[in-house]
Amino acid sequence: MKNKKLIVIVGPTAVGKTRAAIELAKYFNTEILSADSRQFFKEISIGTAKPDESELAEAKHHFINSHSIFDEINAGRFEVEALALLDDLFQKYDTLIMVGGSGLYINALCDGLDDLPKADETLRQQIVDRYELEGLSYLQTEVERLDPEYFKQVDVNNPQRLMRALEVCLMTGEPFSAFRKKESKERSFEIIKIGLNLPREELYERINHRVDLMVEAGLLQEAKVMHQHKDIYALQTVGYTELFDYFEDKHDLQRALELIKQNTRRFAKRQITWFNRDKNTHWFKPEEVKEIISFLATEYGVRAE
Repeated sequence: MKNKKLIVIVGPTAVGKTRAAIELAKYFNTEILSADSRQFFKEISIGTAKPDESELAEAKHHFINSHSIFDEINAGRFEVEALALLDDLFQKYDTLIMVGGSGLYINALCDGLDDLPKADETLRQQIVDRYELEGLSYLQTEVERLDPEYFKQVDVNNPQRLMRALEVCLMTGEPFSAFRKKESKERSFEIIKIGLNLPREELYERINHRVDLMVEAGLLQEAKVMHQHKDIYALQTVGYTELFDYFEDKHDLQRALELIKQNTRRFAKRQITWFNRDKNTHWFKPEEVKEIISFLATEYGVRAE
């Protein structure tokens, strides 16, 4: 299937990936795979900035509302499910679009996952016990000390990823980043990566504005319903954890919203660092859809069907 093309749209949160992907899907008369690790979940929509009903009607999306927060979903499962879906869709289309900001999930599909050491259940339980006793700061401090390179890339508010990295560091005596993928798995289709970005000040303004719009759309009510499930991995993410703390009187609402904006800006910065590492990514502004279409036709021969 080397004549088949997967156009991968990456970039930081709130930059405008959804709109660009839809415009490209409409131009190429094709479908979209989401590679956003929170938009899978049907129970949460506002805080994950899912495409709304009108956007979903413009182009067919996959991996939106496809799983429950109670499902076991990770990058490895996404790799398997997404590759199977691509095999099916490429029977119908020559070009497909994948869009998202979850670097690990995008890497899983494009390059395959790393061959990491097998989990040590005893050590993992010890790490979990200390995390429950000392909180997220324990994980952050230890991972930064043992693997500063990985610490610059990982979502530092994601305890599961921090625990896995710390486990590998302690178990092997080597930094977690030393086990990261050196060679990519061969794929049967061509992958073209398009990055979207904006000047930092403009991006941060978009992030702040989007949080305000989420609140107007009912983010607090959505988080209130989810509060009883706060320990589920899917909900340990920016936009929900800050509100869970507000519900538990750890800070007031104004502070919670300030933290959501601040933590989202920090997350966007880490996303940019992650995606900038890939020298095969071609960068554009989000509104430059026509320029992207021209580039794809000129450089890769990708044309509308």
